[in-house]
Amino acid sequence: MLEFAGLGPLPHAGMVLADLGAEVLRVDRPGAPTVAPPGAVDRGRRSAVLDLAAPDGVAAALDLAGAADVLVEGFRPGVMERLGLGPDVCLARNPRLVYGRVTGWGQEGPLAPRAGHDLTYLALTGALAAIGPADGDPVPPLNLVADYGGGSMLLLVGVLAALVERGLSGRGQVVDAAMVDGVTSLLALTYTLLGAGLWRLGRGANLLDGGAPYYATYRCSDGGHVAVAALEERFWAELVRVLDLDLSELGPREDPATWPGLRARLAGTFATRPRDHWAELFAPLDACVAPVLTLAETLEHPQLGGRGTVTRSVIPGMAGSLEPGPAPRFSRTPASAGPPPRPAGADTLAALVDWGLPEATVRDLLARGTAVQG
Repeated sequence: MLEFAGLGPLPHAGMVLADLGAEVLRVDRPGAPTVAPPGAVDRGRRSAVLDLAAPDGVAAALDLAGAADVLVEGFRPGVMERLGLGPDVCLARNPRLVYGRVTGWGQEGPLAPRAGHDLTYLALTGALAAIGPADGDPVPPLNLVADYGGGSMLLLVGVLAALVERGLSGRGQVVDAAMVDGVTSLLALTYTLLGAGLWRLGRGANLLDGGAPYYATYRCSDGGHVAVAALEERFWAELVRVLDLDLSELGPREDPATWPGLRARLAGTFATRPRDHWAELFAPLDACVAPVLTLAETLEHPQLGGRGTVTRSVIPGMAGSLEPGPAPRFSRTPASAGPPPRPAGADTLAALVDWGLPEATVRDLLARGTAVQG
């Protein structure tokens, strides 16, 4: 796979495919600024630096596209076309190529040429308005929902589906993954509930947005929190039993009118003990109650650390810090986290030759500064 270096969803998609065994070559730009130190999201692939403003750099990139099964890019619409690396050109060179594109707004529409970030795209989908406390402002959910959930994961689904289809037709195609499209797909259940009159537009007023007291978080005596997700009646009954609550004077829990009273009782009870007391108490039970861990605590949890969901990093300069293990898992061809991130251009000469460019051509590109060996 050929990955044209970018931000947000693109490096995450490259990481996932590299973890799953794809040979990924990242094409970096000379002198491109970085907004974060190299980390897990950059692992598992080699890097070649090519100047795509130079005609011979574009020609070399087109040769790489001719040898690739998959190409992914995350530039604004029209950028790759202006460079001479758009899908029409690349597919003419390599008709079996799966050409994956990920943007915020999509390839067309009035906002298509406009800039944005995860939060910008999330704002227009309706999802951001639904996330946050009832008496507060919308809360950015990290960059998990638009960049990764609606962006990289839907790009990956599209790329892999196109590869399966290519096995039948023998032809590649363009995969257009827009973050606003992906987030809207993730909102399918919420739209259904809204249409059925079962979702109110105010934050913190619904079953799954923290409004229901049995699907919410509670502060403990030490300032930590527990997450309660006792949606089904049997989990709720177990929760009430363990907390020794007498709720007979309150109405049915499904009635939103009873939610403030139920929330007050739960909050008052959880506030009497520290988080880890409740974690230990509920650990062996099916009540859907869990401690709210910090990122630094995840490795020590027997579920996440024990099965390698979270691991210690081996990245130089970050050794001992945490990073995700590969996902998903396979019974016959297990995935594995790739080698640590390579500096931009560390593999330019070897990688370009391995991908079929003549060594003399590559050395000429290096001599002219069109390619850069890091």
